[in-house]
Amino acid sequence: MSDEPARWTQATVYPDMWADPDDDPREGPVPDGESATLLDYLKNYRLTLRMKCEGLDAEQLARRSVPPSTMSLLGLVRHLAEVERDWRNWITDGDPLPKLYGVRDGDFDGAVAEQAVVDAAYADLEREQAATDAALARHPDLGERVGKDRIPVRELLVHRIEEYARHCGHADLLRECVDGRVGQ
Repeated sequence: MSDEPARWTQATVYPDMWADPDDDPREGPVPDGESATLLDYLKNYRLTLRMKCEGLDAEQLARRSVPPSTMSLLGLVRHLAEVERDWRNWITDGDPLPKLYGVRDGDFDGAVAEQAVVDAAYADLEREQAATDAALARHPDLGERVGKDRIPVRELLVHRIEEYARHCGHADLLRECVDGRVGQ
């Protein structure tokens, strides 16, 4: 008998997918324009991360499935809250915001199996996402250069999408290690 969980999915139409297309909240009309397209991709990757974490308890979310890595699904939620905050530092000309979790790697190291930590991580992520979205919304011109380093808004949006996409790939593997649920 293997210690590895059996692969499973909730999808019925396409059993190798996470969710059937009619049940997938990421499905919707194709947006018009570059900015709307970028924001739609960001929204969908954010939603994908939440879907990868759905239905798991604090222990499962905090499980480090690929030793010796400190990465866990809960650590990814905390990490993305931290990087959302850091992206705001790129937008501003002022002093940088302090790290949410203190020291380097505090986002992953502090991802412990306690419901209060899970609840705080989701609250942190929602707050930091909203604050970064609001800061970037003040700059609708994708070519505008912002912050001390004069980074184009387009680059910030694309980098955010890349960050979520990369970590959604990690989340696929982490979730499959936790309970066998396959990615899409």
